[in-house]
Amino acid sequence: MAHLPIVENAWLLLDNERIIDFGQMDNCPERADQILDATGRMVFPSWCDSHTHLVFAASREEEFVGRIKGLTYEEIAQNGGGILNSAKKLRAMTEEDLFERAWNRLQEVIGFGTGAIEIKSGYGLTTESELKMLRVIRQLKEKSPIPIKSTFLAAHAIPPEYKENREGYIQLIIKEMLPKVAAEGLADYIDVFCDRGFFTPEETDHLLKAGLKYGLKGKIHANELGLTGGVQVGVANNARSVDHLEHCSDIEIACLLNSETMPTLLPSCAFFLGLPYPPARKMIDAGLPVTLATDYNPGSTPCGKMPFAIALACIKMKMLPEEAINAATINGAFAMEMSDTVGTIAIGKKPNVFITKDISSIAYIPYAFGSDHISQIVLNGQIVQ
Repeated sequence: MAHLPIVENAWLLLDNERIIDFGQMDNCPERADQILDATGRMVFPSWCDSHTHLVFAASREEEFVGRIKGLTYEEIAQNGGGILNSAKKLRAMTEEDLFERAWNRLQEVIGFGTGAIEIKSGYGLTTESELKMLRVIRQLKEKSPIPIKSTFLAAHAIPPEYKENREGYIQLIIKEMLPKVAAEGLADYIDVFCDRGFFTPEETDHLLKAGLKYGLKGKIHANELGLTGGVQVGVANNARSVDHLEHCSDIEIACLLNSETMPTLLPSCAFFLGLPYPPARKMIDAGLPVTLATDYNPGSTPCGKMPFAIALACIKMKMLPEEAINAATINGAFAMEMSDTVGTIAIGKKPNVFITKDISSIAYIPYAFGSDHISQIVLNGQIVQ
């Protein structure tokens, strides 16, 4: 992960569909229809953000103030806040309004350099509202200039009406929601919040196996609030990724080392909620790859800026800049099963890149964490304003 291939004094040739070629300036093609001069600057592959909750109805800054006053994330959730708060607001919003707000957020993250993204449902918690969210994600897919993966996350929390009937809600997901999601082709993955106060490893195993019957591979929200077995159940079900891992011991690391499951770290969540940061240095030194993602959502990470996640990874998790950039590009692409099309500058991949401003080194991006380092964004071979 510490190896980041760089071509100095380089040229890059794109068309509307793919990266055609690249190399050093002494063998640069003589002609092109349009030339962008990047003298003194750098060209990066677009960020690949593999964990977001971009579709939501409204912000939750009242909970932010509550945490300042001393309430914990779990206490807020127990009092009807958190995910249940977002679900209440989303149920009251039309699909059209939900799409418009999500579209604006998508444009925002594209402006931060993101060129591929995963978006989860999970703020519906009823069949109607979960389908509404997933249909909004499908609309985003159809209109978006960047590739999007969709994840079905009805197992995000137990809704109040099922507080005394957990199994009833799990059966609703399996017997009613999943068949409808699959029939409309609305999701690429199924996700479960396997953590203290949410879903148990046994419930998570049941839900992941149910999703797989409909062709939905697993992803898991794991170990955000404690060592709760989420990593182990994810690996046992060959989940594509286990995400969060604010709590991760030697046992979890050993489990992941013997798997094809990608650990995905969300440092902005730890920053915002005051949680322990995932032990990235320990994980990488043990031989694990890691992915970085934003977790953009209204409750625990109201920020979709990938460069900030990269900066936190370096500052708080002791990742080298090269490791953090690999984690935010090619490893993020792997977590979304997009390695063949995005995540690196390689011949044949999608022509999604950005050009920095004049910066002295790649380390300057996480070092100057409050600055905007992008001068131009190119998606599908076209300059994006």
